[in-house]
Amino acid sequence: MKIPDTEVIIIGAGFSGIAAAKKLHEAGISFIILEARDRIGGRVYTNYLKEDLYVDLGGQWIGPTQDRMYELCKEYGISYFETYDEGKNVLNLRGKIRTYKGIIPKMDPISLINLDILMRKLERMARQINVHSPWSHPKAPKWDQMTLETFLRKNSKTKSCYEVIKIGCETIFACELNEISLLHALFYIRSGTSLDCLINIKDGAQQHRIVGGMQSIAEAMVAPFHEKIIFNCPIEKIIQGADQLEVISSENSFFAKRVILTVPPPLLKNIDFEPGLSTEKSQLLENYPMGRVGKCFMIYDTPFWREDNYSGQVVSDDPLTHQTLFDCSPVDGKYGILMGFTIGNRADEYFGRSEEDRKKRMISQLVQYFGERAKNPIQYIDFTMSDETWSQGCYAGLMPIGAWSNWRDAYRKPEGNLHFAGTEAATVWHGYIEGAVRAGEAAASEIIELKKKEKI
Repeated sequence: MKIPDTEVIIIGAGFSGIAAAKKLHEAGISFIILEARDRIGGRVYTNYLKEDLYVDLGGQWIGPTQDRMYELCKEYGISYFETYDEGKNVLNLRGKIRTYKGIIPKMDPISLINLDILMRKLERMARQINVHSPWSHPKAPKWDQMTLETFLRKNSKTKSCYEVIKIGCETIFACELNEISLLHALFYIRSGTSLDCLINIKDGAQQHRIVGGMQSIAEAMVAPFHEKIIFNCPIEKIIQGADQLEVISSENSFFAKRVILTVPPPLLKNIDFEPGLSTEKSQLLENYPMGRVGKCFMIYDTPFWREDNYSGQVVSDDPLTHQTLFDCSPVDGKYGILMGFTIGNRADEYFGRSEEDRKKRMISQLVQYFGERAKNPIQYIDFTMSDETWSQGCYAGLMPIGAWSNWRDAYRKPEGNLHFAGTEAATVWHGYIEGAVRAGEAAASEIIELKKKEKI
């Protein structure tokens, strides 16, 4: 029998894998991390354009109740700052552009009342969900057989109400709203505290950004064990024996007593397991697609829109533009950066065009909102993880109709000496970096507890 290379192999050096490694390192348990990319971070990816200019191509925000992220910032002395949220917001609805302040756009009174009632209804329903077992709610079978789109259409009495709540939900879930069940939407909302928390900047999930970019936290976390990461090492097969596991890449085999898998669901599906995964997990993976979102950054020599009392935030139903825009300028405002989310079918269409066409389209959009100065950017950059081999989408995997009822918590359940993490395994802040960290720590804790029992 081959002597194990290490006690634990972690597959994936995103936040979940790094969080698991950190906990094992602190417990004195040996491990290695196998990462398919040439970098750490996973679905977090800070691109340093020059020494004083960076953009977060992946996850970038933290907010209240994301306790582990704030604890990590404190532990490593990493600073964060308020997302810019001052001035007028812009609403582009059915070709009419208007400004507003606060969270809710200006609409006719009936649409505003309808939107308030609908949001309160979603909040009320989500509060009833047990994040550890969303399928256990008495109405779960009904809610799991209905798409979020169907629910919103049924409860929107005006077109304006539907368009605004649709844009907000597309930005939250990173998909077309017929791709997820109502039950998954309610679980996701409850997992992220509340709908208000998910949509807000102030006191919400978008409240803070990291000085130097989100990846700086990951880099600080791995510093004590960076040499234990093997890059450019995608995994093809895992053979689980009675006493050890063999993890096989295209060039090497690695042996360990236990494995933590932190990769996105489509990549997990592509690994050949011997023996195979449980029927429940395998069937879930057959229809567990990723969200589809692109981030598009227009960079200027100054955040000029602030001078005109604009926040940089936009909500738009124009299918040729971005659903939402945010001011993503650095903390010192040395550069002006507007970031647009293009999501679902819009993202597919947008990234089907040439980069030059994408840039022209975004400039045209920004001129409409912020005037002629928007014609003169110093740089444009965009990115979609749907095109990245080792992510295949973002923010997270999507639970379609019937998935929660049929497969329940199959994704996060250990199988033999295989343990599963990643943000999809999280019950709290599912789909967020916070959830990825919590899931990685939970998987590591499972192994630590098992090792304690072995010593008894």
